[in-house]
Amino acid sequence: MTVAQGSFEVTGGTEDPYDELEGGIKLTHASGSQAFTGDLTAEGSVHWLMLYRADKTAHFVGLQRITGSVGGRTGSFVASAEGDHDGTGSTISFSIIPGSGTEGLSGITGDGSLVAKGGPKGTYELDYTLDA
Repeated sequence: MTVAQGSFEVTGGTEDPYDELEGGIKLTHASGSQAFTGDLTAEGSVHWLMLYRADKTAHFVGLQRITGSVGGRTGSFVASAEGDHDGTGSTISFSIIPGSGTEGLSGITGDGSLVAKGGPKGTYELDYTLDA
């Protein structure tokens, strides 16, 4: 496995509630875009299904498509992601979906994490393998 590290910034997004439950629980669909720099130079687009609790914390799941370059190769891949927001920042873990890589990233596998302490900027780490 090779480790890629760097920064990301949320560059846009929307969020729409679709259900409200007893006790202040709310379900939403959010979508967004990110720019990645560092070992991964890419643009990302993500769709989240989110559950907000009454205390303003949240849990969310989603799919994220990342298009750009890593390890000297260019293409795209899709990751399945899951995260939590503690009211001030978010932590996310993700896994590249096998068979989702395109072009030079065909065959990429791996897992990673995103951490945003609050605001639109954060850091990432991706442990990945590329086919020879």
